[in-house]
Amino acid sequence: MLTGSLSANRYIAVNAIQCTFALILTFLTFSVRAETQNFDTYQAGPVQSEWRCGATGRGTSQWMVEHDESAPSKPNVLKQSGVADFPWCVLKQASIADGFVEVRFKAVSGRKDQAGGVVWRWKDGENYYVARANALENNVSLYYTQNGRRQTIKYVDAPVAKNAWHTLRVEFTGRRIVVALNGKTYIELDDEHIVGSGAVGVWTKADSVTTFDDFSYGPSIGK
Repeated sequence: MLTGSLSANRYIAVNAIQCTFALILTFLTFSVRAETQNFDTYQAGPVQSEWRCGATGRGTSQWMVEHDESAPSKPNVLKQSGVADFPWCVLKQASIADGFVEVRFKAVSGRKDQAGGVVWRWKDGENYYVARANALENNVSLYYTQNGRRQTIKYVDAPVAKNAWHTLRVEFTGRRIVVALNGKTYIELDDEHIVGSGAVGVWTKADSVTTFDDFSYGPSIGK
């Protein structure tokens, strides 16, 4: 009986070690592959050349790095204060088919809109996915933009306080898309309008004055 107990205990211990090692390996793999931009190494002024900024539709976007004492990671944020149909700013170096994109954002002001969003599988200014949260409408929504036309996939009511920092995250693998705000999943569905790899970035709408911080992204594990 003693020998049997020792063998069982040894099996449990080995199993626990293997599970712990697997979790550590997964965490390290994710950490190495994920990238974060918090804009704190940038000088105040126009955003660095590694970003490409513009707008879908009419109008002119204005993306600037500014100091913000309320920033989740001080001192800098990326701020959009222009007026355009759909301003966007993407990291040119990023090219991801399956993975995640996440950002902290604060809707500062806007008469027509107060939105903050993320884009992925961005091919150009007229073809990409976007998920956004809106402080005027108190909702989270998912769209695809194709040939310059934004098409709604789904809207869900969600509390989005004005002048407060929120975390918006999207995970995308194949046809599956999961959209979460402040750690809560609001949209989970399948869609295949935009496929293949593309850039990732941030997005606003109309006259939204929105600040962004702690922009992170990375491929799915094993990709």
